[in-house]
Amino acid sequence: MKNTVVIKSNKSGMTVILAPEVPFEQLLCDIASKFEDSAKFWGSVQMVLTLTGRPLTPQQEFEIVNVIMEHSQIEILCLVDLDSNRTRRCEKALNEKLMELSSTTGQFYKGCLKKGESLESEASIIVIGNVEQGARVTAKGNVIVLGELRGTVFAGAAGNEDAVVVALTMAPYQLKIADVETPVNEKGRRMGRGPVAASLKEGRIFTENLKKSFFNVLKSI
Repeated sequence: MKNTVVIKSNKSGMTVILAPEVPFEQLLCDIASKFEDSAKFWGSVQMVLTLTGRPLTPQQEFEIVNVIMEHSQIEILCLVDLDSNRTRRCEKALNEKLMELSSTTGQFYKGCLKKGESLESEASIIVIGNVEQGARVTAKGNVIVLGELRGTVFAGAAGNEDAVVVALTMAPYQLKIADVETPVNEKGRRMGRGPVAASLKEGRIFTENLKKSFFNVLKSI
């Protein structure tokens, strides 16, 4: 295992070098062991990750990120791709997907919402950026924040109890779904690590960490 996974720090975060000849399922086990063994060394940190050494599909990259986060206290903020052409293709695909989502959900907003700013939607809304404390997002459908959620969010504003709120970093000042709301979170405590979804169950707001299911949530909006 010692030669199948090599971890190195770099200026922007962490590089993980993966052996090309190892079966992928075995590689996942080796990654899990490697990060469990080094968990105390890295501690609780947020990192930018680069994966090299072998070609990987987007699904394989996502599985590796999940394994790292499950077996350490590291939160992977994003993946850095060394292939600039592939990065541009990914950005193009993301923009196309967001346009597709906007046609079915009603709206998406690109940019950060700052204190005093508010955003409303008659359907669902996707915010590509942060919602800072003092900002507010209101939607009759779902609210998806592809960034940090630290402001106030009201989903299911027309009484839709099936509405959900999803954020890459979930630390809202206050969150409300239909007629149910959370207490004010003045200290900005995070509701879980990584992507988190909030929904109504039995008249209460429940949250759950999202890993592989995160992209399925986006597809099902």
